[in-house]
Amino acid sequence: MNLNRILLVPLALAIGLGAGLYAWKVAPETRPAVETATLLPAPVDLPDFSLVDQDANPVGRSFFEGQWDLVFFGFTHCPDICPTTLQTLSVARRMLVEDGLQDPPRIVLISVDPARDTPEKIKAYVGYFGDEVAGLTGGEEALRVLTDGLGIFFQREQTDAENYNVDHSAVVLVLNPAGQFTALFSAPHKPDAFVNDLPGIFAL
Repeated sequence: MNLNRILLVPLALAIGLGAGLYAWKVAPETRPAVETATLLPAPVDLPDFSLVDQDANPVGRSFFEGQWDLVFFGFTHCPDICPTTLQTLSVARRMLVEDGLQDPPRIVLISVDPARDTPEKIKAYVGYFGDEVAGLTGGEEALRVLTDGLGIFFQREQTDAENYNVDHSAVVLVLNPAGQFTALFSAPHKPDAFVNDLPGIFAL
């Protein structure tokens, strides 16, 4: 799996303009210590998508409003990257709580395997990683609205009909309480990177 394969059109601006724009807007003495994450020069609105949560309730953009979210695209049959990433995020969130962070972020897994990941399966899977983890799934066409809008890559490998893998981007997206894409963390993921950078991102 190509851990960092991602198409993110908005990120092209972040790479080309973000560093200079961010430095111009924020004085050096007050700039948050964000060392690992990539900050977008301006928050990006999510496309108008429609999926379902782990309880089969329909959700759209408003699902991501009201709290910070760490969003990862994966699937329940993923052999290593997905469970490792979710465990890393869960550990990082616990460390932030222990450090006294108020309103720690929610963790959200969005399935890129809609053929196998039913709401029931997603609910059982995210439950292994703590109560603070939510899961979304839905049909492929509905999923593509969101992934294409965010530049997230996923592709089912051409193997047999039941035992197949899904190649996908392994980034973690940071969404602000307005439900906007604000920053991202590239793989490999370490708890310390999130613990160090998230308070600075939340302060922007």
